[in-house]
Amino acid sequence: MQLPHPHALVRDHTIYSCVMGSRAFGLATDGSDTDRRGVFLAPTPLFWRFEKPPTHVEGPAEEQFAWELERFCELALRANPNILECLHSPLVEHLDGTGRELLSLREAFLSRRVHETFARYALGQRKKLDADLRVHGAPRWKHAMHLLRLLTSCRDLLRTGELTLDVGDRREPLLAVKRGEVPWPEVESRMTRLFEEAESAASRTPLPAEPDRARIEDFLIRTRRESALRPAEPNPHDELVQSAVRPDGLLRQP
Repeated sequence: MQLPHPHALVRDHTIYSCVMGSRAFGLATDGSDTDRRGVFLAPTPLFWRFEKPPTHVEGPAEEQFAWELERFCELALRANPNILECLHSPLVEHLDGTGRELLSLREAFLSRRVHETFARYALGQRKKLDADLRVHGAPRWKHAMHLLRLLTSCRDLLRTGELTLDVGDRREPLLAVKRGEVPWPEVESRMTRLFEEAESAASRTPLPAEPDRARIEDFLIRTRRESALRPAEPNPHDELVQSAVRPDGLLRQP
């Protein structure tokens, strides 16, 4: 099987796609971008080549980005904030059977690691805000708004064990920050308080110490095996390698 163009992998093999960014957070305004994120399942025979499928693909549409399933799971198991939030988007655009099973495993990816990863990401964003303040005399207010949202999400996740993206009734106070209507000392005070509240919540969070790696790996193995056993669709533009596959998913010897 010839390696398809990366955009073809996204177009033909997406198992889950959603809208992220301000629209998923309930913070969209006129002119907000539509950021699309997704997961594609590269056919298993493609991994038998020296040249492997890409771990991620940008496009084909503007503001679109997708991860191959295995890479997506790896990042989610590491509690990557962007990946975990992608799994919890309220704006799902495409979902097949495999994608539905992936979403059913959302809680298996969650663990106390989120405190470290969310906090580390937040600290990085805070340093950028401080740099803007030193150089330009003012922070980037949109980034300040999103940092407050992220810190609130982290705190609530640690408190409840559930990740919720939509800001709900916090929309207007956050948009006031984006518009620069809230003095920086007040914004800074909110950030400090949220950091402290997240730290306190981490000490008694209902989240498990580690994600359920075995459960996720079982899902990945089953999905790869089913893909290997699926008949390849003839394509006149592909150089197909005909291989006999045993019921256990291994190749027969010639």
